Amino acid sequence: MHEQLFPDAWRHKPTDHKNYSRKKTFLMTEVIHLKINSNLKNIAKVESMIETLRVQYHINDQQYGNMLLASVEAVTNAIEHGNNLDEKKIVAIEAQKCESIFRLSVRDQGNGFNPDRLPDPTTPEYLEQPDGRGVFLMRKLADEVLFFDEGRCVEMKFILS
Repeated sequence: MHEQLFPDAWRHKPTDHKNYSRKKTFLMTEVIHLKINSNLKNIAKVESMIETLRVQYHINDQQYGNMLLASVEAVTNAIEHGNNLDEKKIVAIEAQKCESIFRLSVRDQGNGFNPDRLPDPTTPEYLEQPDGRGVFLMRKLADEVLFFDEGRCVEMKFILS
């Protein structure tokens, strides 16, 4: 079941270490894996992982804030919209730092969606809507946002200074 969460190029058999696992890739970069059940309470584990990476890689406050908010938005979307709060379904998070780029990907087990069909939340008819800003925020906070696997996987890249 978990083997299908990431494309072939990303598959690893990590050794669990507390809540997440680490593995060095051929580029000598560290890849952090975290798998959580689709419960909003588990977002705290993602926040903890991002904080750990902030300290480990000396990420500045501005970039940390961007990474934290974008990752929480991505995981929240995966739990709520992708996996429909089904706690039997997993959200897989992968983080990797390679030189000055930090990459974070979030994958759910839902039906997917087309991110290009999302309405612009800054248009007058959507300004009063209580939701619908997650992908918009991710695109504003990350240096690059890509969607894969029919929208079931989002990859965000942050260029570190």
